[in-house]
Amino acid sequence: MKEIAINGQKRELTGKKASKELRKEGLVPCNLYGEKKGENGLPEAMSFTASFAELRKAVYSPHVFVVNLNIDGKEHKAIIKELQFHPTTDALLHADFFEINEKKDITVGIPVKLNGLAQGVREGGKLNLSIRKIDVTAPYKNIPEILNIDVTNLGLGKAIKVGELSFEGLKLATPAQVVVCSVKETRASKAAAAAAE
Repeated sequence: MKEIAINGQKRELTGKKASKELRKEGLVPCNLYGEKKGENGLPEAMSFTASFAELRKAVYSPHVFVVNLNIDGKEHKAIIKELQFHPTTDALLHADFFEINEKKDITVGIPVKLNGLAQGVREGGKLNLSIRKIDVTAPYKNIPEILNIDVTNLGLGKAIKVGELSFEGLKLATPAQVVVCSVKETRASKAAAAAAE
């Protein structure tokens, strides 16, 4: 996984009004969830702010990053867990990070890349990618930047499901029955099949 550095400052004031003021200054309210748990057994969050300019490199990107957070001089390794955007402007409103370490498994969505010319496409069909990311579980050091899937033998009218895939050192967290890609019949492929008959 690619790594990116982001600087942050702890914030004392929380709530809507404080968050609005921060956004005016080009800052994004964030939370870091880690090992620390509260009285109710739920993970406790550390509230901090980071500049939108630094966050945008990690947010508006097809890549999944390990984020090296420096909050008031203290280092934390984390991944982005959840993002909130404004419903009409798409501006980033809030970011949640999840602290990680080399031993603990994390679950994260990794982009899919289809490789090869599918048999069904050679027969006039159209290759269709149904999901862009597959959720995988592993220690972060084992997680690749992309998941390469070979579609060379994928025939006309056939599909590849998550359950048919395996990647070394990774557990797949997306349900097995989810279709990753398929080759759909087209008018051209139907005409070619009719001509062959």
